[in-house]
Amino acid sequence: MQLYNTLSAEERAQLIEEAGQKRITLSFYQYAKIEDPQKFRDDLFLAWSKLDALGRTYVAHEGINAQMSVPSENFEAFRDTLEAYDFMKGIRLNVAVEQDDLSFLKLTVKVRKKIVADGLDDATFDVTNKGVHLKAKEFNEMLEDPNTIVVDFRNHYESEIGHFVGAITPDVDTFRESLPIINEQLQPYKEDKNLLMYCTGGIRCEKASAYFKHQGFKNVFQLEGGIIEYTRQIKEQGLESKFIGKNFVFDHRLGERITDDIIAHCHQCGKPCDTHVNCANEGCHLLFIQCDECAETMHGCCSDNCLDIIQLPIEEQKRLRKGVKNGNLVFKKGKSEALKFKKERNVFESVVPVKVAKVTEIRKKKHERKLLVAKGEHFFSKAGVAQFSIINPQLKPGDTILIAGPTTGEQTLEMPNFRINGKEGNELKEADKITFEVPFRIRLSDKLYVIQKEN
Repeated sequence: MQLYNTLSAEERAQLIEEAGQKRITLSFYQYAKIEDPQKFRDDLFLAWSKLDALGRTYVAHEGINAQMSVPSENFEAFRDTLEAYDFMKGIRLNVAVEQDDLSFLKLTVKVRKKIVADGLDDATFDVTNKGVHLKAKEFNEMLEDPNTIVVDFRNHYESEIGHFVGAITPDVDTFRESLPIINEQLQPYKEDKNLLMYCTGGIRCEKASAYFKHQGFKNVFQLEGGIIEYTRQIKEQGLESKFIGKNFVFDHRLGERITDDIIAHCHQCGKPCDTHVNCANEGCHLLFIQCDECAETMHGCCSDNCLDIIQLPIEEQKRLRKGVKNGNLVFKKGKSEALKFKKERNVFESVVPVKVAKVTEIRKKKHERKLLVAKGEHFFSKAGVAQFSIINPQLKPGDTILIAGPTTGEQTLEMPNFRINGKEGNELKEADKITFEVPFRIRLSDKLYVIQKEN
């Protein structure tokens, strides 16, 4: 009985592409009392594996929290696996605003102490005693009430690229940090103000609403289904979106566009930009915001130091990473000292609507044509070597090339000298296998393009 993954993410990506299935990215949660989380976890893994469902799920004694990718043809069968449990009958599935067949590449189901880490240790706190749920139209109406305070219960790197107009956006790294901060700052308003809260899919503000009721707040409301369900409803009903910018998501997309507003800035040059990336240096992997121009200049790195490192031989990069704990750096989430334009704010100075500039075309690329010349031939898990099979032999050393794939992203570099079928040479023909050094890992699903500039 196989209860864990045996294939790598890269192998899964290749299989997904070859299958050609349309997939649905969705999320859901449910607070409930689960007596045996481990058995529940194992049963779900077996049922979902049969349906080729992928994603990341946490289960605990307090319930379930899941972000999934499911073949569209198996969507109803997947729903049936949930409704086999009484506490999930009629469960709302939040379908992603933007779909991507490669949003998740493997299935993980983990048992955790809690499905949302809250830092609370209070036996009298009842997470099911939650606030009033509001649909999109009701939420918009309450936002217009001057007696309303609206709070974003996501982290700073999420609200930085998109939030509701006028929302308090705590400058925190984790949900558990926001609870005591908001509680302390809003004590004067607990009796008479409407406390309106939201998050991505509803799970965090569901717990937050119960917490603030537990703390004595009288009028507690939350956005039903979070930003994801709100977006679906405003599109369906033709309502005005009070949410501006992008909704941060926890899969490889790192964000889905809600409105054309760009409210964030590149952390390196300060230009309007809301594209999150992870630093290309595997010894760093910092999450930060980077525009196209800086991505090209910095080769996807967050700093000059990381740029220097990725140009070293792979063995030297591995030597530098050995024994080094990068957790503190990784979880700075755009607050590294190496970044020039970091988001800093005192969110409690004012709760008036923020002012943003409408930018409809901020990420313009230079006029260029991509010519597909080769496809990934082999996956090297560690080594800094690329192997591609030639489709179109219009390639030579010195060309500007783009290596692109669902996991690799887009990497632009100058084509180095290469070997043809294991030997030195320059004359290419179709089906030849070429190998050359690169400062990153190559996946089977990667494609190699020659960039041809146009006037």
